[in-house]
Amino acid sequence: MAAVDNVARLRAIMGEPSAQVACKIHQRLNRRARDFIARSPMLFLATVDAAGEPTVSPKGDEPGFVRVVDDHTLQLPERKGNKLVFSLQNILANPRVALIFLVPGTGETLRVSGTATLLDDAGLCASFAARDKPALLVTQIAVHQCYFHCAKAFLRSGVWKPDTWSEEMQVSFGKEIAERGGLAEADIEAFDRAVHGRYQTDL
Repeated sequence: MAAVDNVARLRAIMGEPSAQVACKIHQRLNRRARDFIARSPMLFLATVDAAGEPTVSPKGDEPGFVRVVDDHTLQLPERKGNKLVFSLQNILANPRVALIFLVPGTGETLRVSGTATLLDDAGLCASFAARDKPALLVTQIAVHQCYFHCAKAFLRSGVWKPDTWSEEMQVSFGKEIAERGGLAEADIEAFDRAVHGRYQTDL
């Protein structure tokens, strides 16, 4: 199997972008980007640790949960999770981040990259309160680049078409943990019930 190991070969396969495409890439959040963020209830945050290992984390809340401070600054509230804090630890080691914002039913996505800082300020966290709980932290992102991505991936996948959806897949965290020896088989069902209970009470 032949590996592609240089840019010239890559371009020979994939082609060159048109001259107009580069003009869609901005170094600030324009009005269209700000409007998209205001409607977005979900994003994916990419970070990289000190060893170069990447991870991507979903972040979601009510539409507009990410605050546009100005054309060059975003603020993202941090809520309760599994306490692994991979992304937050990565930001401390390497502050460069990338985000993809989604709006349900819209094929285009918004891609943003920049430098992140973790803010621990009681007043700021309180201003991001949701469900009567302040944010635990706020990630502030200095925007370096911003652009809209075309809808082809969403059109090919049909992801926004309910008639293409398969039956919901049931994920058992109990089984995932038991496989590594962290939970007895007899305790799996109770563990999963507790997880689903927290989905109702601990957002």
